[in-house]
Amino acid sequence: MNHRFFKLNKPPKYLSQFVREQKRTQKRLKQLLGDLYDFPFGTMPVGRLDENSEGLLLLTTNGQESFKICSKGIEKEYYAQVDGVITEQAASELRKGVEIGIEGIKYQTKPCEVKLFSKIPYNQKGLKIRDDRHGPTSWVSIVITEGKFRQVRKMTAAVGFPTLRLIRYRIGNITLNDLTPGSVKELKYFNV
Repeated sequence: MNHRFFKLNKPPKYLSQFVREQKRTQKRLKQLLGDLYDFPFGTMPVGRLDENSEGLLLLTTNGQESFKICSKGIEKEYYAQVDGVITEQAASELRKGVEIGIEGIKYQTKPCEVKLFSKIPYNQKGLKIRDDRHGPTSWVSIVITEGKFRQVRKMTAAVGFPTLRLIRYRIGNITLNDLTPGSVKELKYFNV
């Protein structure tokens, strides 16, 4: 079987799935990845981004490749717009690893790379969170090798700077580059 590989710039408000999970309390239909592009049958996301997060999402029809990327400790770089002007002290705490909760259990994150920015560190327009009247914001780049549920959001909150906007920019060697939100590019393979 010839497997296919894609990279997608997931916009916010989309679920990282193809099938609707019916819930009795669901009042509105959520937008799914299949609403963005006509992916072939059997396509699956490699990892996930929560509904409000945006950025790089890899997709493939090859389950083994998906498992390899998710389980091998490959670097993932995120840009987080945080509430307030993040300090070097907070960045230092993030670099060492912080305690977060995962399914009610305390978890110590692994050490990671962190860089601070005053504005978005790549040329991409997107969701405007708020204007300056509601207080300052700043940006931080966080490179992790794990991928716990809402990990980056929990990490920035743990050091006192909640995430307002989260963009995954890179997985291994694959980046968003100039892929606009909602755009899909087919790749020959994943070179992570």
